[in-house]
Formats: sequence, C-alpha cells, structure tokens
Amino acid sequence: MPAEPDHDDHDGHDHGGHGHGHVHPVNFDPTAAEPDPFDAAPEGGRACRIGIGGPVGSGKTALTAALCRTLGEELNLAVVTNDIYTTEDADYLRKAGVLDPSRIEAVQTGACPHTAIRDDITANLDAVDELEERFPGLDLVIIESGGDNLTAVFSRGLVDSQVFVVDVAGGDKVPRKGGPGVTTADLLVINKIDIAHLVGADMDVMTSDAHRMRGELPVITQSLVDTPGAPAVSDWVRSLLPITTA
Repeated sequence: MPAEPDHDDHDGHDHGGHGHGHVHPVNFDPTAAEPDPFDAAPEGGRACRIGIGGPVGSGKTALTAALCRTLGEELNLAVVTNDIYTTEDADYLRKAGVLDPSRIEAVQTGACPHTAIRDDITANLDAVDELEERFPGLDLVIIESGGDNLTAVFSRGLVDSQVFVVDVAGGDKVPRKGGPGVTTADLLVINKIDIAHLVGADMDVMTSDAHRMRGELPVITQSLVDTPGAPAVSDWVRSLLPITTA
C-alpha cells in the first residue's frame, strides 16, 4: 500500500472510539512495560508489532523495504506507514513490489508524526486491525513512523518493540545528543555508513557514543548499499518472534 500516508482523518476512521466501544489508553513512557489491557500479547494470538522511527531521511522506508524483502517469504507479514499529508512511503513500498500491495496500509496523521504513534494511536491501531482481519494469522506487522525528531518514540500500547534509525549524514554528534529515540529504543540503527567518509562522520565516535548512551541496548551499523537485505536487523527481528522461522 502507500508509503507514509497523510490526510485529514485517516480514511474516515473514528479517532475517538476505535470502533470497539472503548478507548485505548495512551502510554507516554517508552520504557514502561505495561501492555495495553485491550490487546493480547503476541503469544496470545495477535501479530508481533515492531515500530520503526527516526528523523526525516534517515532511511526508515528503505529499511522497511529491506525487511519486507528478506522476511516476506518466511513470515506472514504486513506494514503500516505514517505520513502527514501524503501516502508517499506506502506508495514507494507498493511500487517497489516488496509485498502484495494489499498488505500495506497507510495512515495520514495530519500532524507531527509522533501524534499518531505516541499521543493518539487510534488510527494506527485501526490500520493494524484491518490488516489482521484481512490476513488472519499475521506473524509480524511493521509500523513505520513519519520522520520526526530524537524525542519521537512509539506508545507501548501500539508496538511491542521499536527500532530507531539515524544516519551518518546527520553528523557523528547525533547519538550523544540522546533523546528517548536514541536512548530507549529496543534497537538503534546507524544507517548509511557507506557515505560516512563523504560527510565527515567519524564512525568510531558515532558508535562509541551510541553504546555509551544506550548501555546494554543493542546498536547496529549498516549500509543498505553494501548489505541490501539488512541481515543484522532481520536477525534481530527474528529473535523477537515467538515462532521458529525457516
């Protein structure tokens, strides 16, 4: 489906009640472990949900496409993209043929991307519900945020795990700037390392700062030019799933 959709009211969905007679509580603490009481845990029958966030241009859509290509043959997989006013990211994924187009849903946030992934997650929950109704037994739903700043994190009522993507073009200072995206995401991906020498980014500094800011949380450096299948991130995703993949 589309890429990062954006429009007035998320395809006419009711943002107030989610169509289920209740309102999903919003969790503003990205480190909180409390699940959404209205959603079963992944092992309870619903798909595992992984959120991919990060600044504009960091490579979120490219990473999502790589994960779809690598994991799409072995997993029952679907994607939700977020955009402010367009469906650019979803359109890109559909045109790239990374999944059946009907497995890609677009959310148009109409506001800053963090609004729909953290503050009022109803539109994204609706999109996930639509995909799970359309494709029973989904193993994994990837939810890609629109581009945002270092504070943009997903509500734990929306995703089970989150990936934060930064790229070397932002400068090697980005990891030490911190922010919840860098410091609390379950995985930090430093992207586009093949151009580090072109933009004057010191990878030793960037990676050491990232590990210092994140403690034991994992950091992956990658170039989708050199490793287009994102093998390290794909392996990390596989490790989260309550199934054995081929």
